[in-house]
Amino acid sequence: MPHVLTAAALPVAELLRRADTWRERLAAAPHPPIQPKAALVALLFYEPSTRTRAAFEQAAVLLGYHPLVITAESSSVAKGESLQDTVRTLNAQGICAIVLRHPHAGAPWLAAQVSNAPILNAGDGAHEHPTQALLDLYTLWLHFGKPDPATRWLSGRKIAIVGDIRHSRVARSNLILLTQAGAEVWLCAPPTLQPDAPLPNAHHTHDADEAVRNADVVMALRIQTERMQQGLLPSLDAYRRDYQINPERLRLAKPTCMVMHPGPIQRGIEITDEVADGEQSLILAQVRNGVYVRAAVLEWATET
Repeated sequence: MPHVLTAAALPVAELLRRADTWRERLAAAPHPPIQPKAALVALLFYEPSTRTRAAFEQAAVLLGYHPLVITAESSSVAKGESLQDTVRTLNAQGICAIVLRHPHAGAPWLAAQVSNAPILNAGDGAHEHPTQALLDLYTLWLHFGKPDPATRWLSGRKIAIVGDIRHSRVARSNLILLTQAGAEVWLCAPPTLQPDAPLPNAHHTHDADEAVRNADVVMALRIQTERMQQGLLPSLDAYRRDYQINPERLRLAKPTCMVMHPGPIQRGIEITDEVADGEQSLILAQVRNGVYVRAAVLEWATET
């Protein structure tokens, strides 16, 4: 029973191939016949989510499972029940997997200690978001022509991630998978939004122009406006000036550079409409690929 807790433990090559099988299958039959299973997949979300939750919900249905959506507000968590007891309860009710999003780093590991069913980390605090990183990698794998996924197929490619690195689980999981595939990863943020200690195997910079220059891929991250209230950002105007991914800044990258964003997008802050909706954008492809990747991961976790 494999848990999906960290990007570092994913069988990446196998999952990329599985995701591509799902893409081809759904392209051939957008509404495939589904063989229902007498089993539930619990989607246990202690934080709001649109893309991740919807993709896992669709993945569960495609696999024949019934998705059981549980939010903190509608569960016994609101009455003080611990995460471990919630997981024990779901196991006792016979669920076959738990997809968990939690605001505290390490929560999926706590859940895994008491769960007989696989725990799939859908984001834990500012720590990790393995399936987001996998769908980002899958999106790039498709874009670059599906090279052998067992090789360092991103060698020689520069990828810049720009935004709130300090609080980004997306950046941390992406760093793991992108460097495994051979990419040169640059992490760019204002000084107050850099991690306390440099993340391994990455170039850190406060200069967005330096990060974007000659990049093959630029990924913008959402800026949480509450950071201004915490005094971590002087103003949104200052952020737009120094870090926004706009047409002028994108011209510093390679002409073939592609743009990504894990969502949700705050248009006009971290990225402009022209870039988000432009020919170099892979943002909607990321959303589409999220279903294929979540189906692949859930299939692997429940059938291995």
